[in-house]
Amino acid sequence: MKTNKLNIVFSLLALMVLAFPACQPEDYSLGEMISKNQLEYSITQNPDDPNMILLESLTPGVTPLWITPMGRSTRVKDTVLIPFEGEYNFIYGVQSEGGFVQADTFKLSITTNNLMYVQDPLWEKLTGGVGQEKTWLLDLDENGVSKYFNGPLYFYGSDDSWESMALYKSGKDADAVKEALGIEDTWYWEPSWKGNEWMMQAGDYGSMTFSLKGNATVTVDNKMLGRQEEGTFFLDAEAKRLTMTDATPVHNPEHDPLVSSWGDIKVMSLTDDAMQLAVLRDQSEEGEALLVYNYISKEYAKKWVPSDEPEPEPPYDGEANVDLTTTTTKQWRLSLTNPYDWTDLEGTFKNGFASPEDYENSGWAPYDASLIENITLTMSKVGINIGNYVFTDGEGNQIEGSYEIDEDNNIIFDQYISFTISGWVTLSTTEDNMLRVLRAEKSSTGAVTGIWIGQRSSEKDEYTAYHFEPYTGGGESEDPAAEITEMLCAKTWKIDSERSYDKSTSWGAEQGPVIFSDYSTWSWNPLPGEHYAAGEASVDYGTMKFETDGTVTVNQRRRVYTYTDEETGETVVREGIPQEGDVLETDETVQLTGTWSLDVEANTITMSVGILHPWTCDYAVADWGAIDIYRIESDALLLQVTRSAELSGEDEMPMTYIYVPAQ
Repeated sequence: MKTNKLNIVFSLLALMVLAFPACQPEDYSLGEMISKNQLEYSITQNPDDPNMILLESLTPGVTPLWITPMGRSTRVKDTVLIPFEGEYNFIYGVQSEGGFVQADTFKLSITTNNLMYVQDPLWEKLTGGVGQEKTWLLDLDENGVSKYFNGPLYFYGSDDSWESMALYKSGKDADAVKEALGIEDTWYWEPSWKGNEWMMQAGDYGSMTFSLKGNATVTVDNKMLGRQEEGTFFLDAEAKRLTMTDATPVHNPEHDPLVSSWGDIKVMSLTDDAMQLAVLRDQSEEGEALLVYNYISKEYAKKWVPSDEPEPEPPYDGEANVDLTTTTTKQWRLSLTNPYDWTDLEGTFKNGFASPEDYENSGWAPYDASLIENITLTMSKVGINIGNYVFTDGEGNQIEGSYEIDEDNNIIFDQYISFTISGWVTLSTTEDNMLRVLRAEKSSTGAVTGIWIGQRSSEKDEYTAYHFEPYTGGGESEDPAAEITEMLCAKTWKIDSERSYDKSTSWGAEQGPVIFSDYSTWSWNPLPGEHYAAGEASVDYGTMKFETDGTVTVNQRRRVYTYTDEETGETVVREGIPQEGDVLETDETVQLTGTWSLDVEANTITMSVGILHPWTCDYAVADWGAIDIYRIESDALLLQVTRSAELSGEDEMPMTYIYVPAQ
């Protein structure tokens, strides 16, 4: 409790139930117990302001424990500000060596109002103002729509607050926030609900109404928890803290047991339309974190209308004109594994068929291999975005013509096309003679190994999607090992310390020299000098050259540090990161010659010498020759090694190094 904060009323019963146990230490040694009649204290009203209550503990040698309408306090002297008239209860107790002793309840009647205590703009934003009330809703409805925020729930570090959230929104990073506020556990993740539905189900979560109609009361309809709650609250506008008694903020059942104090709330942001309240998740095996619940006012929800947003886009991020033809002519065959499916407008599969058995087991999706195995599409490019095509249907009939590809990756044919795939399922263009490229499947080298082409339904928000795979005519597939070998051996490689490689993804950027990422929600690419795995700034770590005969040459920049052993006085080579006082013995490039092998099925490369890497990370990886292929392109290698938990002292994690041509 602080003497200069704006507070508001609690009920005594709730305080005794919720607050009193927390006032007692879990462990203390017993001494002489003082009696109740030895307790000395004063509770008085300021004669100039009867709504200002002055507390003073007069019992010597003890720790006071106050329970007031405004909360708890252990101060010898404190001040409580009560805006409204009424009868209020105070309890004075002390903790001494002999244990806890509590005086009888002190009842105080206040006959005046001091509305200056609730004049801070945050009070009005929360409640609508004195004599008003305001209703808030969780920002997620039955249709899975969040109207103001990305989603209904964000995650922040346990030390985060209104101030740190504001700094993050201004563009500061975690290090800058730590330095500015002097805190340690600061980070954030603000996920969209769509794609992270595991957080909570869509639905009507109810409402909570904060009222200043004569008193500070809160009414909560926690629908998903099946609880109707009525209580009191107070807002510490300066400290950005909200306390609720006998009621909890609207939240989801999944997190209900993970928070021990739902009434102890940090206000992270508050405007007329939106509010973010954080509670501490302290009962989870995942560790402490702030659960930041996002709310919108009932008025905002009523007025909100969907914006005229463009139709969602499928996940395809390539260039159809290139992927469909590769060079000049390319032939495709309808997949015998999973020839068709349906997707929503964002390209998410509705059935996930993965084998012929899946169609048969569905009981409704036909699968006719005798037709599917004959269906091919040949694309021959004759201009930048135009060409000729030949469709061969399941009975061997050919449909020929010309096509054009637009900027949205639609293939526009010169005629309406429709023929049977299996049973009642047809491969058909739209009435406008179009099929759209929905997604491409690629190998680790970037080669297109499959492509999904869809017909946009005129009746539903969906595509009928057709799955084609490269075909040579004799049934032989392309040789991925030969592709990878050709790309690896074509150039001499160096670490991409200059970040010439820069790709945007849905979860963040992919840039050199090293990527830390889960490749679905987040990505961090430290610059040289920012993290030991990224090396030092302005240092050339050498080159790497793979040969088709299975040999590899690594010109590795290496530093060797030594130190003097205190016991023996001998000079010893430092294993691991250098320590203060170490001596740099050598700083040179050494040539390492070894062998390399490729396992296409496992998607790995094995080297008898370590892959090129910054010397600053040398100690953190157990085997620099055990490499996973993340991606290989003609001008970039994205290769992964595994950080050892034992060697690094950090969690085991894949580190993706990016290599680019050295010349």
